[in-house]
Amino acid sequence: MKNIYRIIVLSLLSLVAGTASAQTNQPRPADWEKIVEAARKEGKVVASIPPSAELRKLMELAFSKRYGIGVEFVPVRGGAIIRRMVDEAKAGAQYFDLHIGGTESVISGLLPENVLEPLGPFLILPEVKDPKQWWGGHIWVDNAKRFVYAFDAYQTVSLWANPNEYKAAEFRSFDDLLNPNLQGKIGISDPRTPGSGSSMWSYMLYIKGEDYLKKFVAQKLFVTRDLRLLAENLAKGKITITSGIGYSEFFPFIKAGLPLAPLPVPKEGLYVSGGYGNVTVLKNQPHPNATKVFVNWLLGRDGQELFSRAMGVGTRRLDVDTKWLKEFGVLAAKDGLTLEHYYKLENQSEDKIYKIREPGAAMARKLLGQ
Repeated sequence: MKNIYRIIVLSLLSLVAGTASAQTNQPRPADWEKIVEAARKEGKVVASIPPSAELRKLMELAFSKRYGIGVEFVPVRGGAIIRRMVDEAKAGAQYFDLHIGGTESVISGLLPENVLEPLGPFLILPEVKDPKQWWGGHIWVDNAKRFVYAFDAYQTVSLWANPNEYKAAEFRSFDDLLNPNLQGKIGISDPRTPGSGSSMWSYMLYIKGEDYLKKFVAQKLFVTRDLRLLAENLAKGKITITSGIGYSEFFPFIKAGLPLAPLPVPKEGLYVSGGYGNVTVLKNQPHPNATKVFVNWLLGRDGQELFSRAMGVGTRRLDVDTKWLKEFGVLAAKDGLTLEHYYKLENQSEDKIYKIREPGAAMARKLLGQ
């Protein structure tokens, strides 16, 4: 795994160093350079992004070098920033231009407040706007198909182990997590709040039922919202298995050569997610032109390759390689799923949030307490 890590680092460095890729050689709309120039005069773009210091650093370097536009990225879980965005919008004191992250907090926190702007007009460059560049065409999370754009789609087990404590061959089913030998040794991302913990928990409820979750809770789980702490505890052998976090959280520890490995796909199968790979634009952006430039960079080949490799997730862009992700227990939808399977198994759309994710969070509060 460490050799794979070195390859990833080298490719990320090459992306940052040579930010003008083939994507920049395609014809530009007549007003594109005017938009870029206006963006430079605005000075910067402000975005909340997934809680990854690595992603923040790499995107800052790559985007500012490519366009000469400043950036201010706030790496935080969506649930921690959504209320602030709504309050600022209602007070007419907008600070953020856009948000990149999971859909649960956006669907339940931003969409009902009428603070989002349709994203379609922000898709300007041909290689971004053309649905043929994307597996499945343009996929939207919200029912209106206007506000929340899903640029990632993948399956991941979201279950990792410390191989010094637990062998991957021992895991075949979610039922194996109920092994008495694992009592007090399983850590989970808090499923009571929006995020990957809620995603995995709600899937367990969907396929295994309430009785299973009661038995799972009886395993004396270590429950936390601090994803870095969860990853660190696994890497140091304080716990044996984690649920609800993945490659991006483990990245620094993989880099350090600590013992970490994804578990195999359980016999019950997996859900399909976009993880943090969704973008939405707020109304009345303080930096509208810089927002346009950033959205097109993010959804272009360079931005998608950087995001995919930094976060260990599967982009839907057809011109970005994602097969390497299998080493980390991740299957990009475009590398192994049909669209029919995607729509059957996805758990991040507006409908699925209300039908599966929110009931899962309610069950978590019931079993774990408020």
